[in-house]
Amino acid sequence: MSTLSAAARLCRHRSPWVGRALAAATSGMILAASLPASAAPQAAKADSVLVLVDHAKVVRLPEKAQTVIVGNPAIADVAIQKNGVMIVTGKSFGVTNLIALDASGTLLAESLVRVGADSDSVLTVQRGLERESYSCTPVCQPSAQLGDAQKYFGEVGGQATARSASAMGASKR
Repeated sequence: MSTLSAAARLCRHRSPWVGRALAAATSGMILAASLPASAAPQAAKADSVLVLVDHAKVVRLPEKAQTVIVGNPAIADVAIQKNGVMIVTGKSFGVTNLIALDASGTLLAESLVRVGADSDSVLTVQRGLERESYSCTPVCQPSAQLGDAQKYFGEVGGQATARSASAMGASKR
């Protein structure tokens, strides 16, 4: 259950602490101490979507969701599909939030999106302050990753871009 839906349910009862809880919830930081003991375990547990950088994950939207907001699109991006399905793509390491609203702007859900690295097949070579990454699936090949040395990242990224452009040009013939 979403933190905000718990706060919204409690709002209907007009409890004295609702103003504090809703203010905290809208900023994404509900504190268990500001909630009654009966509501704290549900509200303190935030939904999370875990996705890897450069990977996508299918997520089901709440019913009647019309608008989806991504807190930081540099960390994760979304693409809304038919039938309440959303694709979340990890863009950069970090944590951001997703907010789902209905047609009238009522909050339906809020979730955290945690974007991490796929370290199972990546070999990282550290040379002093310079870092290079290689994708080893199974043979190690250069693979530009966030955090690599700028020169290495530019060279590998440039090769990948040139290859992709060449392939696109060949397919148009």
